[in-house]
Amino acid sequence: MPRKKRVDRRKPRAKAAPPTAQLAKINVKVNGVQYSAEVEPRMLLVHFIRDVLGLTGTHVGCDTGNCGACTVIMDGKSVKSCNIFAVQADGAEILTVEGLARDGELHPVQQAFWEHHGLQCGFCTPGMLMQAYWLLTQNPSPTEEDVRRGLSGNLCRCTGYQKIVEAVLAAAEQMRGQQQEVR
Repeated sequence: MPRKKRVDRRKPRAKAAPPTAQLAKINVKVNGVQYSAEVEPRMLLVHFIRDVLGLTGTHVGCDTGNCGACTVIMDGKSVKSCNIFAVQADGAEILTVEGLARDGELHPVQQAFWEHHGLQCGFCTPGMLMQAYWLLTQNPSPTEEDVRRGLSGNLCRCTGYQKIVEAVLAAAEQMRGQQQEVR
C-alpha cells in the first residue's frame, strides 16, 4: 500500500524579496534650474523636491492632498505635490517657495505675509504662499471672497485666516502697482 504524502505543517519559508523597482529617469526644471535624476516610480513629487533636490521649503503635511502644505506650481498650475508621483513631473517646470524671491528680494506675496502677520507657526506658510501666488497670477484683482475661495484647499490650524486674506489682498495691490510701473 502506498504511503500517504506527509503534510508539512511547519511555517512556510519566507519568499524571496521581489526585485527592486526599476528606476525611472526624469528631467525637471525647478526654480529655473534643470535637474535630471533617477527615481523610484512610486516616489512622490514632494519627496523628490525635499529629499533629492534638498529644497525643504515644501512641507509634507497630510500626504493625502487635504492640507495644502505641499503646494507647488507645476507648468503654471497649482498642485499638491503629495498627490503626484515624481515620474509624472518628467519634463515639467516647477516653482517652489524657494523660487519666489529674486535677487535677495522677497516676492510681494512673501513681503505681504511678513508685513500683515499672515503666519503664526509657519508650517502652512509655504503652501499658502504658493497658492496665493498662483491665485494672483490667475486673478490680479481678487475680492476678499475670491481670496477665501482660492485658499480654501490650504489649511491653517493657527490663524483665523483673516491676516492671511489681508496679506493676499495687499500683495495683489503691490503686484498691480509693480505692473503699472513697468508699463
